[in-house]
Amino acid sequence: MSIKKGLLFTALAALIACYFVFDLGQYFSLDYIKQQQSAFDALYQDNPALILGGFFGLYVLVTALSLPGAAIMTLAAGALFGFWIALVMVSFASSAGATLAFLASRFLFHDAVQSRFGERLKKLNEGVKKEGAFYLFTLRLVPVVPFFIINLVMGLTPIKARTFYWVSQVGMLAGTAVYVNVGTQLGQIDSLKGLLSVELIGAFVLLGIFPWIAKGIMARVQAGKVYKGWKKPKQFDRNLIVIGAGAAGLVSAYIAATVKAKVTLIEKHKMGGDCLNTGCVPSKALIKSARVAFNDKQAEKYGFEAINSRFRFSSMMERVQQVIEKIEPHDSVERYSELGVDCRQGEARFLSPWEVEIRNGDHVETLTARSIIIASGARPFVPPIPGIEDIDILTSDNLWQIEEQPKRLLVLGGGPIGCELAQTFARLGSEVTQIEMLPRLMIREDAEASEIVTRSLKESGVHVLTNHKAVRFSEENSEKVLLVEHDGKETALPFDQVLVAVGRKANTDGLGLDALQLPTETNGTIQTNDRLQSRYPNIYACGDVAGPYQFTHTAAHQAWYASVNALFGFLKSFKVDYRVIPWCTFTDPEVARVGVNEQEADEQGIEYDITRYGIDDLDRAIADSADLGYVKVLTAKGSDKILGVTIVGQHAGELISEYVLAMKHGLGLNKILGTIHIYPTMAEANKFAAGEWKKARKPEGLLRWVERIHNVRR
Repeated sequence: MSIKKGLLFTALAALIACYFVFDLGQYFSLDYIKQQQSAFDALYQDNPALILGGFFGLYVLVTALSLPGAAIMTLAAGALFGFWIALVMVSFASSAGATLAFLASRFLFHDAVQSRFGERLKKLNEGVKKEGAFYLFTLRLVPVVPFFIINLVMGLTPIKARTFYWVSQVGMLAGTAVYVNVGTQLGQIDSLKGLLSVELIGAFVLLGIFPWIAKGIMARVQAGKVYKGWKKPKQFDRNLIVIGAGAAGLVSAYIAATVKAKVTLIEKHKMGGDCLNTGCVPSKALIKSARVAFNDKQAEKYGFEAINSRFRFSSMMERVQQVIEKIEPHDSVERYSELGVDCRQGEARFLSPWEVEIRNGDHVETLTARSIIIASGARPFVPPIPGIEDIDILTSDNLWQIEEQPKRLLVLGGGPIGCELAQTFARLGSEVTQIEMLPRLMIREDAEASEIVTRSLKESGVHVLTNHKAVRFSEENSEKVLLVEHDGKETALPFDQVLVAVGRKANTDGLGLDALQLPTETNGTIQTNDRLQSRYPNIYACGDVAGPYQFTHTAAHQAWYASVNALFGFLKSFKVDYRVIPWCTFTDPEVARVGVNEQEADEQGIEYDITRYGIDDLDRAIADSADLGYVKVLTAKGSDKILGVTIVGQHAGELISEYVLAMKHGLGLNKILGTIHIYPTMAEANKFAAGEWKKARKPEGLLRWVERIHNVRR
């Protein structure tokens, strides 16, 4: 810190310290001002310029130093000087003081904050440069954030000082007028009877409802700005239109129909979306078949000399389709039509923020709705690897149409989908090579979990290549090959088919979002606020197309918020609760997680204690020859509050639910320890993990005294 900054910081700190050391806050109370009102009135009559100037200067000083008392001084100004004089004086004094605080914050901290956190603040800085004045005006008009915090934080942003001043002057005027008005009414009270005057009660009512009024005004201003150039229909065909009939869309439509809203659900492919048709359901069905097929490799483990698991691959794929067909009625047009949902087949495209065109072959129609939810899902991302366009690649979308089992299968990607399917096809007898460019598989999970899964994949027959980058596809000697780079050297990997599982991209093509200028992220997901609203307040997004979690259960979770906000947001809206989001990778063993793991806690600077229980010590796991894995719990330092849990083992996806419930409702490990678990079950692992936590914290000193008591009693 430079000498100038040091001197300014010291001076400001000294002035603030004096305020508290000499208890100057006692002079900033309604009681004191009321007691001294007569004296102030007399002084004001004798020396109006001096009193006004002194009050103005004191107000500027209090706000510049971010001291408590500005609100009381505003009320006092109304009581002492009357409405108009007080309004003009406070308006200019508060803006001047705020600007001084803003400049001090910028001078002392701006460079240091931007140099250290510049990359993280990049989006904020860009937003402030583009919309800073409007954003500041909103904060000033709607007094939710404390006055002094706005001054200090805005000093760290690129907003210009003159913009900060005039926006503050205009934005705070309405709020200042409301406070000054209350002050004028308080100044006229001479007895307890005055407390019941219509004028005073009205002033306090206006003070209470002003934030709501201001919020409504800003919503209208923002809407007018966003919807400029669009003509809003006078009437609507529907209360809600939902685009996409996957998990998010189905739940959204279901909720709307339940509350008797008129809702249309549009799907261009199959009801049920990816989860039913190409994702969760078919993959889990094939995973189960592969686990049964792998029994012949584990015969001795269960006391058999041999287990014959002969199969036809085509029969397995037929079973997959049978499973889909059995679940289909849950998501069918017939079921949702009976519930009251108007189901339409076709491609949806926005014509305006309230109009959607539905095109099905030659048939085209246009529907209007007050609110629209985009739940169009996502698709596998195909990386731009040279030569990939000449290969008939497999993805999680088209894998379920193949009838012959790949003899040599390449799997690109070491995430959940890649690991699940690599292990599945290896257990079915394919020669599987899995390629991951990062140092290990399942990079988001614990290193220990990654190591166990990698070892299990190799035991299943998968050839795992980490730190390998796919360079290009080509054909050599009439054979398809992928060239990969590792440690600066290229290697050719021959294959028959390749499965691409390197991520997913949101489905927004063809929706007409460009015409609406709806911004999206790099992976295609639509940018939304914490209420799932897009740039247009009446257009919502949920599920994979919105992110940040692309799981079926989070899609359904978001759908509740999107539909309720879309239908009832004019009364009350809700922020999405992402505090407790679980997920599971269905490899063998499974990896389930909720909350933070070690690497995330370290990255976020969270202090934690760690408790680990090895499933190899669990009776039921030993009996089932499934004694592989662990339960790892992160708790807040010195507390039993659960911050995160990772479970590796059979049925981990089911076992994690107890911790999800505990975290959701604020239950700690002591509660889990005090809960009876059936013996012998895998679920006992949760109780034993809690027991490990308790055992590490037993009161040794107290136990020594208890031992002495027992000795005496003997």
